Amino acid sequence: MKAAIITIGDEILIGQIVDTNSSYIAKALDKIGIATQEMLSISDDKQHILSTLKYVQNKFDVVLVTGGLGPTKDDITKKTFCDYFEDHLVENVEVLAHVKDLIESFYKRPITQLNKDQALVPSKCKVLFNKMGTAPGMLMEHEETIFVSLPGVPYEMKYLIDNEVIPYLVQKFERPYIVHKTILTYGRGESLVAEQIEEWENQLPQFIKLAYLPSPGRVRLRLTARGKNEELLKQTIEDQIQLLIPLIGDIIVGYDEEETIEVVVGRKLKEKMVTLATAESCTGGKIAEMLTSVAGASTYFKGGLIPYETEMKTKLLHVKKETIDAFTVVSAEVAKEMALNSKTIFNSDYAIATTGNAGPTKGDSVAEIGTVYIALATPKEVLVEEFNFGQPREKVIDRAVTKALEMVYKEILKN
Repeated sequence: MKAAIITIGDEILIGQIVDTNSSYIAKALDKIGIATQEMLSISDDKQHILSTLKYVQNKFDVVLVTGGLGPTKDDITKKTFCDYFEDHLVENVEVLAHVKDLIESFYKRPITQLNKDQALVPSKCKVLFNKMGTAPGMLMEHEETIFVSLPGVPYEMKYLIDNEVIPYLVQKFERPYIVHKTILTYGRGESLVAEQIEEWENQLPQFIKLAYLPSPGRVRLRLTARGKNEELLKQTIEDQIQLLIPLIGDIIVGYDEEETIEVVVGRKLKEKMVTLATAESCTGGKIAEMLTSVAGASTYFKGGLIPYETEMKTKLLHVKKETIDAFTVVSAEVAKEMALNSKTIFNSDYAIATTGNAGPTKGDSVAEIGTVYIALATPKEVLVEEFNFGQPREKVIDRAVTKALEMVYKEILKN
């Protein structure tokens, strides 16, 4: 089965907002064996919408449209749907009652005509009841294609996908199984990984595809198998992973899409019943941000300091002025003191510290742009490593954050 996803909104096309809806929908479809083959973003223009609907008609089994269902004049999806499907709008009693209750009970104000108009839907559509907002979803079957129109508000769209759209598609269609397994590796570049596993990759069964998904400091290897026997697909992928482990097992840290380095580090800290603190200069709090993005991080993350300015390293983190004067602020010696003092301040088992020149200028240091020192204070010693992550600035910061968490992970595994 083939699907297309269409997002409607000028705000997407001008870069005012990022389209996260398409990603969520594609993942949901993939889990039930429906492959997304096209994603389109189009403007709030009637003729453009009509021409796009014509383009996807009968080319795809399912077309999912998000956006343009609000109460204002620039939201034209419903009326355009009526024009395309030669239909007219009718008032849905259930939706109207829901909208009235939501406006009067939750927002504590009288319902307006614009609010009432949210209950207008094409007469031929299947209404997808939206408990999370006022705009209902709409499902239309036309010739060889099912069209689904959903609100663009992410949490409303997600509710309808999970509770209305996916159950409907599962019941209506027989679908092949699509099984994914993602292998998360850290500390080695894409080309080096590819060289190490080339022979293994060449011998993969034809129904399994391998994709390389690189980002600064890490490479995800995604195995995808398609077929009618789900258990066979899962077992074959597992067998292939067992053949892969002897080749790159030293850099594998996880096996699922959600198994990011911060999730893996957090789990290991929790298992070992140890704690971590941070002291970040050039990374500006991103390490702490990643750690605290994981639910339950308070059980192992004590806290962090961001002494970004040189003077703050002395005032807040108690790095000796003599150390900074002797070695400059971007140095192994300063990174070491930052980690040790953070460990003391937060009374943690481990502490990670970063100091560097992310660029585009050198600031208070003579070190080359791209230079980063990362120090890890452990219960027994302090480890310090020097890196040069090049440019641009964003790359330096991202790679420093990834490398810092990788250092924590590897050190915890030793103990």
